[in-house]
Amino acid sequence: MFAPLSIPSPSYDLQVFDLGQWLRDIGLSWFPFNINIHAYALCILLGILAAGILTNHRLNRRGAEPGIVIDVSIWAVVFGIIGARTFHVLTHPDDYFGQGRDLIRVFFVWEGGIAIFGALLGGALGAYIGCRLIGLRFWTYADALAPGLLLAQAMGRLGNYFNHELYGLPTNLPWGLEIESTNPAFPAGLPDGTLFHPTFLYEIIWNLAGVAVLLLAERRFKRSRAEIAGATVPTLEAVSYRLQWGKLLGLYLIWYGLGRSAFESLRIDPSEIFLGVRTNVWAAFAAILVGVIIIIVQGRRHPGIEPSPYRPGRGWAPEAALDSEDTYSDGDSDGAATATESDAASVPATSGTGGTGPGTKVLGAKR
Repeated sequence: MFAPLSIPSPSYDLQVFDLGQWLRDIGLSWFPFNINIHAYALCILLGILAAGILTNHRLNRRGAEPGIVIDVSIWAVVFGIIGARTFHVLTHPDDYFGQGRDLIRVFFVWEGGIAIFGALLGGALGAYIGCRLIGLRFWTYADALAPGLLLAQAMGRLGNYFNHELYGLPTNLPWGLEIESTNPAFPAGLPDGTLFHPTFLYEIIWNLAGVAVLLLAERRFKRSRAEIAGATVPTLEAVSYRLQWGKLLGLYLIWYGLGRSAFESLRIDPSEIFLGVRTNVWAAFAAILVGVIIIIVQGRRHPGIEPSPYRPGRGWAPEAALDSEDTYSDGDSDGAATATESDAASVPATSGTGGTGPGTKVLGAKR
C-alpha cells in the first residue's frame, strides 16, 4: 500500500496537452489544427527561458549590451539539444538500435531522453561560436550562465515526473514515488504499490540549492549597517565579484557532478555500464575533475578581475557610464587581470574608443 505522504505520479493525460482542442473549447471553433504540447518539452523550454532571463540580467550587470544573451544562446541551445540527444542515444543504444527497433525514434526528443552532459558539451561549443562571433568573452558568458544552468535543470527535471521515468530504487521512505506496475520500466518481481526514490525531486532540490550557493560564492562581501523598520542593524554588502574567468563555471561543474553522481547511483533505468559503474556516473566524475582543473588553471592565469565582458577591440558603450560596484575595471588587457578591488567600481571597458556617445557601439566593433 502507498504511504500517507507518498508522491503520486501525475495522470498520463497531463503528459500531452492539445492546444488546438483547447482553443476550440473556448470558442475558436474555426481553428482546424491539433497542436500537441508535451509537458516534458514545456518544462525544458520554460527552463531555457528562465536561464536566459537570469543570464541576461547577470551579463547586463557586468556591462554587456542588453539582450546580447539571445545572440549567444541561439547557438548554445541548438548545439546543446543536439549534444544532449546524441549523448543519450549513445549511452542507451538498446532503446534505438537492433532488431524490432524503429530507428526514426532517435529523433523523437519529445518522448524523453536527453542527457545533460551531452547538453553541456554541445552547448559549450555553441556558446563558444556565438561568443566569438559577437566579441563577448566566452568565460564571462559561462560564469553568467552557471546559476541559470542549475535553474534550467531543476525545471527540466519536472518533465521526468510527468513522463513517469528515471526514478530510483525501491524505498520505504514516506516520500516515495508511486509508479504504476504497468509502467514498462517497473522492475519485474516487485509487488504493486512499491514506492521508489523520487530522484527527479532530489535533483531539483540539489540544483535550486546550487543556484543560491553559486550566487553567494561569486560575491565578495563587507560588513555594513542598514536601517530596517527604523532600527539600524548589521548586514553584509556585496562589493565585487571574485569568481570570474570561468571559475564560477568550474564551481557549477563540481556542485552538479557531486549531486548527479549520488542521484545517478540510485536510478534503476537501463544504462551502459563501464567497469561496473554507470556511464553517467563516470560523466559526473569527469565534470568534477574538469571543474577543479578550470578553477586551478584559470586562477593561476587570471588572478585579478575581468577588465571587460568583451574581447579586446570589441565592445559596447552603455547609455550612462555611472560608477557601480557591479561593473568591471578598464585597466587591464585580455591577459591576466591585476586590478584591485576598487577597480570593480569603474566603468565597463570599451576597447578602442575615445569617447563614444550614449548607447553607441564602439568604433570598429563587430556584431
